[in-house]
Amino acid sequence: MDARLNYFANPTAGKALKYFMSAGKALKEAPLPAATQELVALRVSQINGCAACIDMHTKEAAAAGETAVRLNLVAAWREATVFTEAERAALAFAEEGTRVADAATGVGDEVWAHAAEHYDEDQLAALVILVSFMNAVNRLNIITRQPAGDYRPGQFH
Repeated sequence: MDARLNYFANPTAGKALKYFMSAGKALKEAPLPAATQELVALRVSQINGCAACIDMHTKEAAAAGETAVRLNLVAAWREATVFTEAERAALAFAEEGTRVADAATGVGDEVWAHAAEHYDEDQLAALVILVSFMNAVNRLNIITRQPAGDYRPGQFH
C-alpha cells in the first residue's frame, strides 16, 4: 500500500507538521510515565484503527523494555491482570477521550476522578494532551493511508 501523501516531501505539510510534531516531542518530557504514554498511544491507535501508529508505538514500547504480554493485552486491558491501577485509569481515560462520538460527554466524572487518584495535575494535563494529540495523528495517518510495518524504533527522533 502506498500513502496518498508524503508528509515529508510536501512543503505545506512539512511546514505545518514541524510545529505539530513538536507537541509530541514535548509530551515525551512530560511527567507522565513513559510506559503509560506508550500504552495510551497504542490504545488510542487501536480504537481508531491507525496501523502506522500501532506499528510505531508497539515497537517503541518494546524497544523501551515493555513486555510482549502487556503489549498484546492492551486491547483487552479490562480483563488483563498485567496493568497497574494507574495504567488502568489512564487506559479508561484514553478510551473515553477517544470515543467522544460514542460517549457524547467525553471523559466522564468517574473516569476523571479515578485518573486524578493516580496522577497529579501536570500528569493529567499530559494525559489530556496525549490523548488529543494521538487522535489527531491517527487521523492524519488514516486519511492519507500511511502504511504500517516498516517503522524502526527511534526513526523520527
